[in-house]
Amino acid sequence: MNIGILAVDSNFPNLALMKISSYHKARGDNVEWYNPLCSYDKVYMAKVFSFTPDYGYYINTDQIEKGGTGYDMKKILLPDIEKAIPDYNLYNIDKALAYGFLTRGCPNKCKWCVVPTKEGKITPYMDIEEIAVNGRKNIILMDNNVLASDYGLQQIEKIASMGVRVDFNQGLDARLVTDDIARLLAKVKWIKRIRFGCDTPGQIAECERATDLIDKHGYKGEYFFYCILLSDFKESFERVNHWKNKGGRFLPHCQPY
Repeated sequence: MNIGILAVDSNFPNLALMKISSYHKARGDNVEWYNPLCSYDKVYMAKVFSFTPDYGYYINTDQIEKGGTGYDMKKILLPDIEKAIPDYNLYNIDKALAYGFLTRGCPNKCKWCVVPTKEGKITPYMDIEEIAVNGRKNIILMDNNVLASDYGLQQIEKIASMGVRVDFNQGLDARLVTDDIARLLAKVKWIKRIRFGCDTPGQIAECERATDLIDKHGYKGEYFFYCILLSDFKESFERVNHWKNKGGRFLPHCQPY
């Protein structure tokens, strides 16, 4: 089969598309990025966001498979595809880098987040050893609330013992950081920084508390704070500037809602 891959609205490496590519290549199929000048037996279209425009042109294929939050929040990969090791060559990803999830879902119900609707409560998903394969020692983990899971904490302990470097790129929940968890996080080898969500005024104090605890256990790296910008401009402005005024280790990132 001739398979076309089409990422409609994002250039960020799409884990589902990489697994689809790996699955089809293992079956002997030809897989490539969709080219409108070519014809395909099947085209997979992935759309991440619900508010972005759809692909607006004719697609030359016998069959179209659409997935992603932008199309259908409940659609999931087939089990054989879900288990596939991602095809990192699809995005020319560095041979030392891997992407994955340890857990899926989140117990929180933040009004700006689709994760609880899409994935439900937090559940175990994969083991770090299933992600850090083939010599890939730098791992981008996309868990939405890994500290809310006993399984997730066990996996972080395993990450520390394995010595791989990680980035939880969706941010951690500072409210869940205890002294024991802070000690654990300080032992981890981080890719650049530790990320937290700081989406409300009340989370400023929680992030301050969490970072102080982690620093107490010897961490000297950067902290990164996702700051969602809600309707109250003055509050959002003050929250972002709280971190800007603390100095170079504390990096706020504005996310309009």
